[in-house]
Amino acid sequence: MEKPVDRPKSKSLRPLRALVPFLRPYRVTLLLALLALVLAASALLVLPMALRQVIDHGMTSKDISTINSYFLGFLGAAVVFGVFAALRFYLVTWLGERVVADVRAAVYRRVVHMDMAFFEITKTGEVLSRLTADTTLVQSISGVGLSIALRSAISLLGGLVLMGWTSARLMGVMVALIPVILLPLFWFGRRVRRLSRDSQDRIADASSLAGETLGAMQTVQAFTLEGLQSRRFDSAVEASFDTAVQRNRVRAALTGMGMIEVLGAITLVLWLGARAVLAGEMTAGQLGQFLFYAGFVMTAAAALIEQWGEVQRGAGAMERLAELLEATPAIAAPAQPVQLPAAGQGALRFEGVRFNYPSRPETAALNEFTLDIQPGETVAFVGPSGAGKSTTFQLVLRFYDPQAGRVTLDGVDIATTDPQQLRARIGLVPQDTVLFGASARDNIRYGRPDATDQEIEDAAKAAAADGFIRELPQGYDTFLGERGTRLSGGQRQRIAIARAILKNPPVLLLDEATSALDSGSEGLVQEALERLTRTRTTLIIAHRLSTVRKADRIVVMDHGRIVATGTHEQLLANSPLYAQLAQPQFGAFESEPAADPVTG
Repeated sequence: MEKPVDRPKSKSLRPLRALVPFLRPYRVTLLLALLALVLAASALLVLPMALRQVIDHGMTSKDISTINSYFLGFLGAAVVFGVFAALRFYLVTWLGERVVADVRAAVYRRVVHMDMAFFEITKTGEVLSRLTADTTLVQSISGVGLSIALRSAISLLGGLVLMGWTSARLMGVMVALIPVILLPLFWFGRRVRRLSRDSQDRIADASSLAGETLGAMQTVQAFTLEGLQSRRFDSAVEASFDTAVQRNRVRAALTGMGMIEVLGAITLVLWLGARAVLAGEMTAGQLGQFLFYAGFVMTAAAALIEQWGEVQRGAGAMERLAELLEATPAIAAPAQPVQLPAAGQGALRFEGVRFNYPSRPETAALNEFTLDIQPGETVAFVGPSGAGKSTTFQLVLRFYDPQAGRVTLDGVDIATTDPQQLRARIGLVPQDTVLFGASARDNIRYGRPDATDQEIEDAAKAAAADGFIRELPQGYDTFLGERGTRLSGGQRQRIAIARAILKNPPVLLLDEATSALDSGSEGLVQEALERLTRTRTTLIIAHRLSTVRKADRIVVMDHGRIVATGTHEQLLANSPLYAQLAQPQFGAFESEPAADPVTG
């Protein structure tokens, strides 16, 4: 889904079938709306009959009471039409809002369950565009658009039938003209569908670029890239505008041609009708009735022509949404997942693992990687950048499956268990802390959603976060801003540590967990982490040297392989690579424990 041109274009309205499951739960509402629609359309179609009676009988009788009765009938039909038209409008607009809300929720649920490989090749802005712009188009055709289309279709068919009942000869002329009117419109409609999809793709490109820029505003301004990013966005917007102009040009031609053809056909038929009245072949009332039905048919045809363009756009939008709805995550629970032991010990094992990232299939991130980690053991991974340290975390969390070998937790192959059950037993403190647009309390509560306020505050104290949180304007209930922008890097990291402490998992993954802390906070957090790691299996990536020294075992990695294991002292003596990595901070370590991190 990375590039719009890679996706096949819609060649029919079949993508709209994907709406059927979303309409099915509300079939009673749909049936009521259809009933109101039929009643409103029937009342509307009765009006010309009442008009004919007024002209042919009311006027000729010259009796005011007769005229009054016919006009009362005319007014009664108008009232019935108004009441049921309002009811129909309410029901179908409610249905459209309900369906699009369900579609958005379904797409979002599917996206958040997709595997990491999906997000490697899918732009976030593309997904957001489908959740917003595309669902808005679907809303228009499943709500008001559907109402207009159905109403117009009934009016068109009913008008044509009653036109035939009024004058079969004039109706025959109309029927003969229908293919001449419709064929060009279908050809234009296909072009509108293609251009509509292209337009939505261009909008997605612009949205993706804007989201990327706004998410990295400090970097943009620090490198004075405002002008460059503005020009890039201008180009994306112009591409979207050009495509939209092409689409609107074709739609304008579609509408104009349709109106000309319909009005031309009506004009021809009315000319023939006027000649028939003069020849005494039909009454003035019949001609008036035929005129009314011709007006209904013309209006309905014009509305259908306009809605056909909207339906084309909706089909393209639904096709894009259906791609997400039908996407299947590569990482999913088996049909009969193996249950992890009830009492999790945290024993991890990598058995001959070989793994290549989908976006880099030619390079092995891990190769013949075998490692046993005992319950409660603290293992630190060190190595140069790209050695495969972070990949071990990705595999333990089962964000990816290895191409060869396997990873086990407490003796169970994690590929055979439910990923959610697996991840519930793992706590993660990432280097790039992710906070949500919520309060400090809620951000910590993400570690365990059912935690009490007291448990949350205890976790914050253990992570040395309670002090600064209480100093915030509303304390624990202070909104932290999008991505926690109201906090410093060290404060965000302590929130993340508190979240992991609250989760209290048997396996803990620490990725530079104290890299953003000052020396004062680091000492407090190190104590908390030491208490936390005593009772659980802990994997550490490129931690500061003081923590690496305290690990039970240090694993030195290079090019996806283990090149050495041992304690700090053993590796200094026996591993040239470890000695090389430790040298820049080893001297500093003797005098200052809080030195810079090992290269990671």
